[in-house]
Amino acid sequence: MALLAGEDIWCQLFSEPGAGSDLANLGTRAVRDGDEWVVNGQKIWTSLAQFSRFGILIARTDAGVAKHAGISYFICPMDAPGIDIRPIIEMTGDHLFNEVFLTDVRIPAENLVGDVNGGWSLAKVTLGNERVSLSSGGALWGMGPTADDLLDLVRTRGGTTDPVLRHRLVDLYIEAHVLRLIRLRTVTARIKGEQPGPEASIRKVMADEHGQHIMGLAKDLAGPEAMLTDRGPLGAPVDGWHHGFLFAPALTVGGGTGEVQRNIIGERVLGLPHDIDVEAGRTWSDTRRSPAPSNST
Repeated sequence: MALLAGEDIWCQLFSEPGAGSDLANLGTRAVRDGDEWVVNGQKIWTSLAQFSRFGILIARTDAGVAKHAGISYFICPMDAPGIDIRPIIEMTGDHLFNEVFLTDVRIPAENLVGDVNGGWSLAKVTLGNERVSLSSGGALWGMGPTADDLLDLVRTRGGTTDPVLRHRLVDLYIEAHVLRLIRLRTVTARIKGEQPGPEASIRKVMADEHGQHIMGLAKDLAGPEAMLTDRGPLGAPVDGWHHGFLFAPALTVGGGTGEVQRNIIGERVLGLPHDIDVEAGRTWSDTRRSPAPSNST
């Protein structure tokens, strides 16, 4: 209940330096030791880890099976001995992301969620909900000015006579309302008890690029003053516009890159052929030791 009430902050201990877009290649290991699991590894891009009470951790519990099959899902206390949180400072100057190093971290056995080696299906549900969450706001993952904010500002300042900027403003308006309808469809599905599916990837791709369109257009509306950090569009106060412009490139990377989302859309929505999996039929350990066998003669 504390999590739902916003009293506790949790984080996702998912991505690793060698397992980002291909998350199932993660190498953080969890080994059972009596009534505990001992975890060793490194996570990266962990948002708000420095404030979190718990982390959702996925770790490899069986290296002798295919990469998706040997992953388990844990609840990790972020104040456990052996956890080292190191900040990653973004170009905005903020500290949202972190590296997290886990050295002989002991997690109680009851903190395992679901079955041993059954964590990948749970991770997919978590990622689906993350994509919905990150695309719920108007821009910047719900943390910054929206398209409506920009359009209202342009109206109050007398509009613009530039035909290209006017056309882009119309496109922005259309994007914002299409996304609103998609969000309403997601809410309707959730009320019916349905989990987010591959359609969440459509929503995330559109929302992330929409956020970048907002901030890029805001900078262009500022004209030469766009080079200054204390000027907003059309001479308005900065009010988060400059910070938003610097943060916007992260939108199409965080929570699953736009390229990964498009692969999901192509394969699971449009029914296109899957990418060739050169690791098919090999255990995770085998893929770490040697390259896949060649089919050439």
